[in-house]
Amino acid sequence: MSKIIKKFFGTLIQKPWDKEQAEIDSYHEGRTFDISNQKSAVIIIFGIATVLFSLIFTGYIYTLPPEQDTGYLLKPNLLWINTIVLLFVTYYFGKINNDLRRSEILQIKRNLIIVGALSYLFLIGQVIFWVQLMKSGNYVSTNTYFSSFYFFTALHGLHLLGGLYFWGKVSSRVIKLKNNQILDEEKNISALSLYWTYLLIVWLAFFLMIYLFNDAFIAWCKSLIS
Repeated sequence: MSKIIKKFFGTLIQKPWDKEQAEIDSYHEGRTFDISNQKSAVIIIFGIATVLFSLIFTGYIYTLPPEQDTGYLLKPNLLWINTIVLLFVTYYFGKINNDLRRSEILQIKRNLIIVGALSYLFLIGQVIFWVQLMKSGNYVSTNTYFSSFYFFTALHGLHLLGGLYFWGKVSSRVIKLKNNQILDEEKNISALSLYWTYLLIVWLAFFLMIYLFNDAFIAWCKSLIS
């Protein structure tokens, strides 16, 4: 990631009208970054999703009822379990990337299946948690605290389902391919790994803001915005 950032800012300060830079550009292949098409698509999705999630965060901070117990959602153990499951998904994607470098074909297949199973487990856990909230009388219409939670988790779940769709396509090909052909899927697998890492980061940001920092963090954010 640091290399990409350095490359990005290095490109911004270039002066293509200079003679020396023009000579360098003449030998350029036409690609600014050494990124696959798959990763490029994922990065574009990141930009759109970040705007959406940022709007949710801002709306939550501005409209949170002052009397709301912001530690309420932290109390059920299921939410902590779901977070741990998502951490394990990212962990297994890291193992898959290491397996690709070492050409451990059987490990790649096994870990891809584990990633899918854990991702579905996370989604099922979220649905169960929704059911628990509704049984306790907390709905989308209850107040901003719960509507923000439902909306965020629904949007996050949709992004995860989109990732699972492409996970299914990649995994079905990988399982059917011969061992020496699986390495050709490295770009697709790396893009999936990057996608899940982003989902984890977004989830952790929301988790920290709503559950751990609670009132003190919200007051600080409001002071910055105002």
